[in-house]
Amino acid sequence: MKLIAESGSTRTEWALVEDMTVSQRLFTEGINPFFQSRREISRSVRLGLPEYFFRKKPEQVYYYGAGCSSAEKKKMVGASLVAQFKTPIQVESDLLAAARGLFKTEAGIACILGTGSNSCFYNGKIIVRNVSPGGYILGDEGSGAALGKAFLSDVMKGLAPRALVSAYFAHTKSTREEVMESVYNRPLPNRFLATVVLFLQGYMHEEYVHDMLCESLRRFFIRNVCQYDYKEYPIRFVGSLAYHFGDVLRQIAAEFGIAIDVIEETPMNGLIEYHAMVTDDLNSLG
Repeated sequence: MKLIAESGSTRTEWALVEDMTVSQRLFTEGINPFFQSRREISRSVRLGLPEYFFRKKPEQVYYYGAGCSSAEKKKMVGASLVAQFKTPIQVESDLLAAARGLFKTEAGIACILGTGSNSCFYNGKIIVRNVSPGGYILGDEGSGAALGKAFLSDVMKGLAPRALVSAYFAHTKSTREEVMESVYNRPLPNRFLATVVLFLQGYMHEEYVHDMLCESLRRFFIRNVCQYDYKEYPIRFVGSLAYHFGDVLRQIAAEFGIAIDVIEETPMNGLIEYHAMVTDDLNSLG
């Protein structure tokens, strides 16, 4: 029995798997070691999962998560998970989850468009090149956080359509002051910014919103995808924003001469297939 987890900043997907049969699958809140302490991560896991997941005691836990690109952050998350599951843990980045989930053992350019954004060239075994995503302040082009940031910036400067601004504050029952508080003083500001997309999704028929999404996606291609050998390899996407705005994403990709053949909401189905195919020899914690 294996436990596979894939976590972005907004939600974590868990699957208990035996061979390729999933016995339990559920979502909990997102985990990110850049914004949460080891204790907060442990608490999130313990309170989010039913007791069954801990009693079952899987022989191996494969955890892929946002913010897990460095050895330090991997160790921090791994220690939190070992304390809860008491079993060997392998911690990898959400980017490797995207690559393995989208391409298994084939080469290609894997892209994430969700709360944040990221991309890499994967040779079928490892990530060979990664254009730094930059985070929600310095990068994350095309992401939910970037779209939310662009809209709220226009709101603050009086550049967004008045009717849309009124609708947003009525929908969220918030004020400009509360927006500033959420962005600058409350935990997980990137997650807050990405929630704005849930509102904007209902207004995609409006030129202002559609153009803002298109511009954000173009920036993702220009500043990320175009830095790879993108005409020689397939390019595939995973993430909630990519999935829900797939038609627009494909239109923007076509401007760059790119045909996207796969867009998935999460990489979990591909990860289940990958771990049924491949026995990892990477080091585990535990």
